[in-house]
This record gives sequence, C-alpha cells and structure tokens, in this order.
Amino acid sequence: MSTWQFFYWTTGEYQTAVDHCALVMKLQDHSKCSTHVVQGDLLPKSSDDINVGLGLAVFYQYIQTTALNQQQTQYISVFTTELFAHYLYVRCLSVMECCQFTQMLLTDVVQQHTKNIVDQIDQLFIADVLLIKWTTVSKRKCHYKPLSEQCQNSIINDTELDTSALVQLLQQSAVEHLTTYRQLQMQRFSSLGTFVTTDIEALYAYKRGDYQRCLQLSTWNRCTLLFADEMLDVSTFPMFIQLLDDDIVSLTALTLIVDPMCRSKSKYNVLISQLILSLYLMTQCQLKLRHSLTSLALTLEYIELAQSEVPAMCTLDHLTLKLTERRVMIYLLEKMQS
Repeated sequence: MSTWQFFYWTTGEYQTAVDHCALVMKLQDHSKCSTHVVQGDLLPKSSDDINVGLGLAVFYQYIQTTALNQQQTQYISVFTTELFAHYLYVRCLSVMECCQFTQMLLTDVVQQHTKNIVDQIDQLFIADVLLIKWTTVSKRKCHYKPLSEQCQNSIINDTELDTSALVQLLQQSAVEHLTTYRQLQMQRFSSLGTFVTTDIEALYAYKRGDYQRCLQLSTWNRCTLLFADEMLDVSTFPMFIQLLDDDIVSLTALTLIVDPMCRSKSKYNVLISQLILSLYLMTQCQLKLRHSLTSLALTLEYIELAQSEVPAMCTLDHLTLKLTERRVMIYLLEKMQS
C-alpha cells in the first residue's frame, strides 16, 4: 500500500494519499512495525527528499564498510511502513491545508504521534532517521505564523515573493563589512604576518559569476601569500555558507560525515587559509574561463608547492588542495585526450 501512497503524493492526489496514510497509521500494529518495510528502490524516483535520503543512507553504508571497516548489519534502502506513512501524511497536509495544519501543529499532534511510533519500534533503519528529521522540518514550515496571517499568505503566488534582490543586498552588505574587518586586522596586526584584504571580495565575485574579477583578485592574493609564514584564515562555519562555493561546502560536509566531532577537535578542520582559498578560486576561474593548458600547468605547480609548505595539521587546507589538484588533473587529461 505504501507504494500507492507515494504514487498519489507524486501525482498531486494529496487527499487520496492522506486517506491511505491515515488507514495505515490507524491499522498498523506498532509492535510488529519493524517487520514491515517499504523498499526505497521500488518507489517512483520523483521526490528529492526520498532520493537524497536513500543516497545518504547508501553513502553512510559505504563509509561504514570501506573507511571504518564495519560489517553491514541491515539492508540500507528501506523505511519502516508506519514512519513512511506518517511522513507522507505530514507532507500532504502541509501542502493541502496549511491554515488548518497550523492549528493542528500548535497542539504538537504531529510531534507526539512521531514519538509514539518511534517508542514502539524495536530498531530504526538509517532511512527512518532521515524521515523523522524531514517530518520535523515539514512540521515547522507553517508553525510560527498566526493562523490568520498564514491563511492570508497562502493565497499569494510564490512568484510574487521574489526576495532574490534582498538576499543579494544582504550578501553585498556582509561582504563590505567583512572586507572592512580585514582592513582593520591588517592595520593592527600586519607586523605579525602577511595579510590580504580582498579574499572575501574574491569569494563573492566568484559566487556571482564575475570570474574575471575573481581571477584578478585571487592571482594577486596568491602572489602576495605564496611564501608567507603567517596569514589569516576564512571560516567555514554555517553563517558563511552563503558566501562559500558549493564544492567547499560539500567538502566540509564530508568531513562531518566521517567525523561529526571534527570541528570541535581542531580549528584546522574549520578554517581555510587565505592562500589555499586563493589558489582554489584562481583554479576554478581558470577552468570556467577555459584558460590554456600552459596556464593550468603553472597553477598545478603552485598547488604542489603549497602542498609541501602547508603543515600536516591543517586538514581542511590539504583537502581543499587535493580537490583543486584533482580538478586541474582531470581537465588536463581531458584536453590531452581530445
């Protein structure tokens, strides 16, 4: 029945999906729930949440078996039927009746029902944990607005709420303030090391697609910092994600998957030095702008030089350099073979 519930959800038949889910939630014997599963690989591939969840579960299994040498103990791509029905129930209601759903959420019905299900399941699957997380997120989407305001806003077309200009202004303001902070650091502590003040500006130029400007700034920063003993760093804490490149964000996420406590163990798992960031941005811009093989080969030499100079404890620096080096090598091999 769960595959049909999911089919109704993906085709927009939310009320039918809600009815089927409610039936499963009402009739399912929770004490035997762990013996009844939904096979993720049999579901239609049209839900980003489900696809991402199954992918993360498989990747987690790979880390366990390959990196941590742990034996596989369960089939990875499955959901407990009761939790899966509960997840679809919440998702459908959040789409269908946001105003009514808000009133329900204020009484914590969803949270209590989730707890009741979890308490009666002997062992959760990995994919189940992700479903619980997404159910909580869906529950909160409509939670914090008054009922009247929520009903009023629900009739507004999403295309009329274009906040991209506001986001861009906020990001630009943040870059300006961070650049001013860099300038103050340079004024006060320049005697302690070699500083540059345009690393954040270069990062923002790359993010908005101004690769020529980013390359200009990053190249100058690389020339200044290449043989420096001390320099500043760029943080990868969540508040800086808006300014970071997607690949850098993914790289830091992988470190957390391997070791969730790595950020608290050492600052070098959180920080990227100005030199390494400049080399990464410079390389990315050269690839985007289709620079010559000679230019990229020279950049590869700078990367190798930096690898030999960066202390071993600077984990994120080394990972970023490895990523950068591999990008260049793949591009060079493709060009030589074409």
